[in-house]
Amino acid sequence: MPSFWSLELLAQTSSLATRQQGVLDLVRGSGPLVQAVLYVLVFFSVVSWGIIFYKFRQVRAAKIQSAEFIKIYWDSQSLPSVYDDSRELKLSPVAQVFRAGYKELLRVSRRKKENPHGEILTTDLGGVENVDRAMRRATTLEITKLEKALTFLATTSSTSPFIGLFGTVWGIMNAFRGLSVTHTSSIQAVAPGIAEALIATAAGLFAAIPALIAYNHFANRIKILAADMDNFSHEFLNIAERDFVK
Repeated sequence: MPSFWSLELLAQTSSLATRQQGVLDLVRGSGPLVQAVLYVLVFFSVVSWGIIFYKFRQVRAAKIQSAEFIKIYWDSQSLPSVYDDSRELKLSPVAQVFRAGYKELLRVSRRKKENPHGEILTTDLGGVENVDRAMRRATTLEITKLEKALTFLATTSSTSPFIGLFGTVWGIMNAFRGLSVTHTSSIQAVAPGIAEALIATAAGLFAAIPALIAYNHFANRIKILAADMDNFSHEFLNIAERDFVK
């Protein structure tokens, strides 16, 4: 004969299973518009998580390779050797900025040797300033690459709660319309409709909260990488200007 505690545990397990099945029944039994809202929010959530994993790997690789490149740059005594080593660090934005600046510096140096009196430098917008513009273009390009797909996270974080709220309002409205049809004021008559409506709000928050946290995290990391690119550009331009003037 089963004990009292066994019967109580069995009753709790059955009650939990009933509650879980009830939530699924509410989702399946919701109206077409509420279900459409849920499908949209699930799509936003799935795509957002895919972007989060992708951006995490991208930003992490950019940080690690940029730190490695900066170490190589300061430990090396030759810019050509740094340029050769930078080919292996394709995910480093700082390395790409260096490559753009170094290529332009070679062009400027070549023109200087061909025209030692500086005629072409005067008509070619100033030598080292060309290097500065090349590095600025490369910085902008790298920031654009790093910020790619962040707009979707921002859109998800800002619109998902409102989409879920729309589904909730619509579901509650239908619940009260059903209350008027049944001519009853019992809470049991509207409780299922209100419950299925609130699921839309929960789904909206489930999609929005991770997207918002991830967006702020990646935006801060990209800001730090942009500062690293700017600082490196200034250091490289100082060295290039000293070498160029000599």
